[in-house]
Amino acid sequence: MLKQKTLKDSFSLSGKGLHTGLELTVTFNPAPENHGYKIQRTDLEDQPIIDAIADNVVDTVRGTVIAKKDVKVSTIEHGMAALYALGIDNCLIQVNGPEFPILDGSAKYYAEGIQKVGTTDQNAVKDFYIIKSKIEFKDEETGSSIIVLPDDSFSLNVLISYDSSIIPNQYATLENMDDFATEVADSRTFVFVREIEPLLKAGLIKGGDLENAIVIYEREMSQENFNKLADVMNVPYMDAKELGYINTQPLVWPNECARHKLLDVIGDLALIGKPIKGRIIATRPGHTVNNKFARQMRKAIRLNEIQAPIYNCGEEPVMDINRIRELLPHRYPFQMVDKVIEIGANYIVGLKNVASNETHFLGHFPEEPIMPGVLTVEAMAQVGGLLVLNQLDEPERYSTYFLKIDNVKFRQKVVPGDTLLFRVELLAPIRRGISTMKGYAFVGEKIVCEAEFMAQISKNK
Repeated sequence: MLKQKTLKDSFSLSGKGLHTGLELTVTFNPAPENHGYKIQRTDLEDQPIIDAIADNVVDTVRGTVIAKKDVKVSTIEHGMAALYALGIDNCLIQVNGPEFPILDGSAKYYAEGIQKVGTTDQNAVKDFYIIKSKIEFKDEETGSSIIVLPDDSFSLNVLISYDSSIIPNQYATLENMDDFATEVADSRTFVFVREIEPLLKAGLIKGGDLENAIVIYEREMSQENFNKLADVMNVPYMDAKELGYINTQPLVWPNECARHKLLDVIGDLALIGKPIKGRIIATRPGHTVNNKFARQMRKAIRLNEIQAPIYNCGEEPVMDINRIRELLPHRYPFQMVDKVIEIGANYIVGLKNVASNETHFLGHFPEEPIMPGVLTVEAMAQVGGLLVLNQLDEPERYSTYFLKIDNVKFRQKVVPGDTLLFRVELLAPIRRGISTMKGYAFVGEKIVCEAEFMAQISKNK
């Protein structure tokens, strides 16, 4: 299984803020396992820390703004996109002002900083949220929508549409996050000339210029008004009849605007709090719809915090019934694992098909057959035993015995016809023949039982 990652070392970037115009420095630091993304305002007396999660987003006008009480940090999406796309799970970000520096308007320098210091694997397992069915959010007012579909990895398709002759329709695709640094990170933010004056009146883009944004002039205005905007932007006068891009640097790609929207989607969905496996299809995305979707995803994750393992009945098992009998001493009617479908260094996934002719159903209960909860726990423990015994030389010479069972919860009854999936993982390394484990039993996507247990590994006499 993939491990969580953090940075090998810290790195800093400096520049002006897009909206404040302030000179700012942001520093990305390594962080411990299960830390997630956190942002610290080092310019304030108590140096408050804000969790970088979608629930803390307070504004989405021309950027993503997170806050804790009255402490805010804005324009975080480019840095977040680079962290997420390059596989960083844990990072403490320190900034000496109310926003990240805009740099050149892309995620280029964030990605280069991460690549320069490198990453390091941590001990904790990367906790993916796996998309198993279609999830959709649609903003009826704007026509924007985000759909996520099941997929083996995280990938994106983004489509943008504007009432503009310069960029009427564009799309961008990213199939592999390994390509982010070369295919997406360099894409710059963009603004229409017609938007500049309202944004300035709103107190925004004080640090905006032709070096950190693509400026699109697609609706002709009078030369007088165009000259006034040129004065505001501190750029030479241009011919108001010439429509198009008015940047000092050419476009990196013909669809650079769509690629930047894809970058923004990654940055905003990084605030979900877990990496996801699924294909994103975003139509006319923006920070507002991105954040609403991220919040919806966080709710779904809370409702399904422990996900059932993926089971394909057509795949060959890792352990079939013959191998299981080599490891476990149990036989009919007490052998309760039919096959093992996945196994790692510290976890295992096993399966039991609940048949109607099992002996305990004769008395439990004749009119309403229900699998006894203690047998569900026993089956879970047998799966855990397979995990332990599989790691031993001459496993047939050893047996595992219960020492303790804690925190057992039964959430739903198990009946004939059900397929029980067990996921059992070690809570700590095995020491002196003692193993502690946590197990979950699922029917479909629902947890039916969970328990923690301790077992002793003993050599047979």
